[in-house]
Amino acid sequence: MADARPSLSNLGVITATWFGAGYLPKAPGTWGSLAALPFAWALQTLGGNMALAIAIPVVFAIGLWGSSVFMKKTKSHDPGAIVIDEVCGQWIVLLAALGASGPDPMLYVFGFLLFRVFDVLKPWPISLADKKISGAMGVMVDDVLAGIAGLAIMVLVVRLFGGG
Repeated sequence: MADARPSLSNLGVITATWFGAGYLPKAPGTWGSLAALPFAWALQTLGGNMALAIAIPVVFAIGLWGSSVFMKKTKSHDPGAIVIDEVCGQWIVLLAALGASGPDPMLYVFGFLLFRVFDVLKPWPISLADKKISGAMGVMVDDVLAGIAGLAIMVLVVRLFGGG
């Protein structure tokens, strides 16, 4: 029988659940997005957008591996406890949240909300990717697309209304 909640002693499970955030009760995707914020803040504070931009594909690759490990252990497709995909997508949106003096708290809140809206509602083409792409790639890609959609809105808002 498959383990619905594999142990956090496994590195693949730790990464897939973003250090256990995916195991928190109710709305694991929201917990995963929230857990992504302090890491993004630290990356942007220490290395600007370049650090965050480098971390995104690294987390994507780790997410492919961790998601695959988790799904094999649970024998399930895209279980809610996998939240590293939310981390990746959330970080993409936050590329537009860096102001002249560092990460902007208001833009972080806005970016968090934008990402959650796109991740939950899954408008086209996010919904198409969610339905058509399977396996670990499917887990990751719809959140990357949600992140790109959120980033586009963030960039537009920052350009129109300023920020940072």
